[in-house]
Parts: sequence; C-alpha cells; structure tokens
Amino acid sequence: MSDVARAETGRTDGTRPVRVGVVGCADIAVRRMLPALAACPDTEPTAVASRDASRARTTARPYGCAAVTGYHALLERDDIDAVYVPLPLSLHAEWARRALLAGKHVLVEKPLTSRYDRTERLLALAGERSLVLAENIMFPHHPAYTAVEELLADGVIGAPRALTAVFTVPPRPVGDIRYRADLEGGALFDMGVYPLRLAMELLGPDLHVSSAVLRHDRSSGVDVGGAALMVRASDGVAAQVTFGMEHEYTARWELLGSRGRLSLDRAYSPPPGHRPLLRLERAGEVEERILPAHDQAVAALAAFARAVRSPQSGEQDRAARSLRQALLIDAVREAAEVVHV
Repeated sequence: MSDVARAETGRTDGTRPVRVGVVGCADIAVRRMLPALAACPDTEPTAVASRDASRARTTARPYGCAAVTGYHALLERDDIDAVYVPLPLSLHAEWARRALLAGKHVLVEKPLTSRYDRTERLLALAGERSLVLAENIMFPHHPAYTAVEELLADGVIGAPRALTAVFTVPPRPVGDIRYRADLEGGALFDMGVYPLRLAMELLGPDLHVSSAVLRHDRSSGVDVGGAALMVRASDGVAAQVTFGMEHEYTARWELLGSRGRLSLDRAYSPPPGHRPLLRLERAGEVEERILPAHDQAVAALAAFARAVRSPQSGEQDRAARSLRQALLIDAVREAAEVVHV
C-alpha cells in the first residue's frame, strides 16, 4: 500500500498549494471534495466550471474562487495547475484527455474509465506529457489502512487465507445517474470498484476472476447488484466481493488468516469524524482497536499534490494499480452470469 497516507498533510517545503479547477458541480464535488480542497494545505480550489453559469457561481461562492461557464473555458485558464473531474463515468475519458492535452494534471473520480483499453490510453498520454493522472480512490489513504498494513506485515493473523468484502447501499432516488445506462451507471462501477480495490490492497495484484454474477435491472438497463469470486494465482487464496444498490447499507470486510482474523466496518467512505473500529480475533480472544478519526479526502488530495510536485515519483505504481483495477472490472463483466430482474 505505497500510496497510504501516513498522517502528514501539511506543506513543509514552502511551496504554494496546487491550484485546482473543478470540472462540473456533481454531488461528490459539492459535498466532499470542494470542502476537502479548501481544508487541505496542499491544494487550493481556484475555479469551478459548469455549463450553467448560475450553478457555477453558487458552487464557487463559498470558496471565493472563480465561477466559469463551460468546461473548455476552465481548461484554458493559466491559473490552474490541475483539474478534478467528478463528471458521470461516460465523460471521464473525454474530459481527462482534454485536460491532459491542455497541460493540466488530472484527478478523476473512480473508476478512471469504464474499460481497460481507455484507461491504458489515458495513462500512456499522461506519461508522454509528464503529467499526473490519478484516480480518486480515497480509502487507501486513511491511516486505518496503515494500521492494517502493519498488522499484516507483522504476521499477527498469520498468512492470509480468504477475504470477504462487501459494499452495498439502499436504492437510490428516482432519476439518480447510477440508473442511467447512457451515462455508464450501475453498481459494479459505483460500488463494486471499492471491494475489488480492497482485494488488491490486501492480497496483491495477482488476482484473477473465477466467476461472477450481475443482477441487471430491466427497466433502467444497468446492473443493480452482483458478486465476484477472485483467486490469487500463486496460492489459491480467494476473495469474495459483493456490491449493490438494492441492499441494506454495508461497508465492511473480513480477512481470515492462518492464525486469526481482521475485520473493519465503515471501510470505504467513513465521514471525517468517524473513528474506525478494527477488530482482531486470535486464539478465541477478541481485541477491538478504536483508531483515530481522519479525513481521507484531505489525505487523498495531499497525496495527489505530492505527486503533482514530483510527477515521476511513484508514477509506475499508480498506473499499475489503476490498470490492474480496470482489468479486474473488465474481467467481472466478461465472466458474469447476467440475471435480469
């Protein structure tokens, strides 16, 4: 977990914050990322773009930054170092590419794109232009995962044997973009990416999809739930992941080892004030560790800013993780038995 935040988020080298323009006024931008951009010492919300001038002004006003009408106009600004793209998934590839061609570093909401080949082309373009292209997967930056990494490195639960990971949410409101097939909505892209990435973080990249199922909603044309079984090729360790948006809210995982087990709830998107409860079971005894609260959005932005200041540092690792994740998502889609509901 080389990208896991270690607690420092402040600037110590005297450099100015990375100036970030936001492409669009999506809910995640308004609710989570703009406040985090303002709170992170390493970043500065500089401009917000919308196709609707009034919406741009309303969104930008609390941060005292520029309101821009139109996404193209944002990319043309010379006071922007990087852009954040929280648009619907169907628009990620287009606007990430445009931003890279405009000479901007780019942070894109997860997943980076909906297909491996698109992700590969974008990462290649970023590499050619010596720019950072990062995917906004925030949970690995939470210090809870530093604690998990240390426990696993110390062999506290022995060798990993099996992982179960779940991320499910209740049905979304009517009209939610997750139900829009034309915008590449669906549970796999929106929820499934979290347990898939978690499996990579805990078990490594040597995973292949053995089987999968997707529940496909006839009325909306998108998947509303599913599951996948992945196996680590080197030793047969299995990961069972479940995701969906027609369920009780569940965001947890459990890792079974040869000498114990670890589990974590609220595992992917805890609010900034949440203190994670890491449960460790060994030899019939249970230890519950209450970990410090942390704003993982701020930590993720600090990591992005560090990458912008040193684009070559960790570039291959970042790209490899995004590519491997994209490959797993493609593999789930290809392997899945589709059940129409």
